[in-house]
Amino acid sequence: MSPEEFARSLGSTVRARRGSLSLSQSDLADLAGVSERFVRFVEQGKPTVQLEPLLSVLGTLGLELAVAHATKAANKTATKTPQP
Repeated sequence: MSPEEFARSLGSTVRARRGSLSLSQSDLADLAGVSERFVRFVEQGKPTVQLEPLLSVLGTLGLELAVAHATKAANKTATKTPQP
């Protein structure tokens, strides 16, 4: 998954969770201690958002970011060495 795809997926998840909690972007921003603009960037899938405020937004929504081992196909791509 590319960074752009990951950011879009994360944004969709954040938007859906915020909606399920009946929070506006402004409400979420206030609760998480971030700007409304930051929440908008996350939901729009901007791939360069800062980690610390992102974790605050996720925590406010009862979500967490996790790291897992890549699938075998992804591992093969990540470990290939360029051919001369």
